[in-house]
Amino acid sequence: MGIDNNLKRISRRDLFRVAGTYGMSSTLLAAGSFGGAMSLANLASAAESTYEKRFAKEAKHTLKFGASGFNDQNLLIERAGALEFARDLESRTDGEIRVEFIGNNQICGQTSCVEKTQQGIVDIYAASTQNSAGGAPYLNVLDYAYMFPGRASQYHFLYSPESQRILREPLEKRHGLKFLFSHCELRGIQLGLGWEDRPTVTKLEELFGTKNRVTGTQLGRIAMQALNLNPVPVAWEETLDGLKQGLIDGAETWASAVAYANMSPVVSQSVDLKFFCGTEHTSMSASVFDSLDGHLQDAVMESSYWTQTHVQAANEAALVKTVGHSDPQLPGTIFAENNVRNAFLADDQIKMAEEMCSPEFQPQLWEQWRERLNNWAGGIDTYQEIYDIARQVPADMKPENVEPRRWWKS
Repeated sequence: MGIDNNLKRISRRDLFRVAGTYGMSSTLLAAGSFGGAMSLANLASAAESTYEKRFAKEAKHTLKFGASGFNDQNLLIERAGALEFARDLESRTDGEIRVEFIGNNQICGQTSCVEKTQQGIVDIYAASTQNSAGGAPYLNVLDYAYMFPGRASQYHFLYSPESQRILREPLEKRHGLKFLFSHCELRGIQLGLGWEDRPTVTKLEELFGTKNRVTGTQLGRIAMQALNLNPVPVAWEETLDGLKQGLIDGAETWASAVAYANMSPVVSQSVDLKFFCGTEHTSMSASVFDSLDGHLQDAVMESSYWTQTHVQAANEAALVKTVGHSDPQLPGTIFAENNVRNAFLADDQIKMAEEMCSPEFQPQLWEQWRERLNNWAGGIDTYQEIYDIARQVPADMKPENVEPRRWWKS
């Protein structure tokens, strides 16, 4: 029984009443750990005991965690691990670190969380790496087209000790951010209601000439232009309306983002192009991390590792059982209830897309950014190195079967 199902039984007004007494962090942490049906009295009692446990002794450090988008209704749709990390870190440090979780865009949004962490307004943030690339351009390193053949290769890279040298250290040095963990999906085109009465997309060329919303990633735009997908920057608030009215054909994002951001009612087809990363990650201010005692730094890393393993299993299950991103689609899932059809393209169509836009086949499109990212990383070939690591596991490997490793220990 998930937090989303549990909390549907409780009005937002009642939820805020409980949160007004015990704080939103204690209330959400209590709700997230609930096993069965929850009443208001249950929630209040659980929030009280969570609060008492969390405040039993004075914390040495209180860390502000700004999470864009995440709220009481959607934390168990896209399993990005934010609350689980907070709960585990508090417990692992026996309350020496307390995490103040501020979700639902209350302190920062998808594009602003990164900057607010760099400015010291929040200490930890959760947002997509693509939207965060505006404030931390090195995050574009994950967004070369078709660098990752599947979700398993994404997890394998994040667990790899090589990810320290290629992703984490340059990000820390250049942007002051410590990359902790991430959920892994690959992006496609989510077609709006203008495509409701059209047959399910089976060929890449059916998408040529469509107009699609693009996120903050600069590299994502290169791929979209090469695929003739006309990337247009549209504010998030206007995206749903655009998809509903047919002002744009689609939006570039991933399946569980459609479900968790309540886009499903205005999406008719989820076309699984898999053309670059969709990674809802959590990073921490490097200077805040450096200011912690050694044993607390170890705890942050262990909690990150534990959360990464949790996300790997939980999001794979949620994609099938909660979102409905499977063929056949399970009844009762968010996609099934909202008539969102999955368009899983055949291998030859994915290959055609890869040949049209990837650095392997169209190197000239990527030269400028590739050179820039390579320089920031100290002269290594970022694309080739990640590409090779991504192919150390079979392309058809199930993501839940990727072996977890503590990436900071070689």
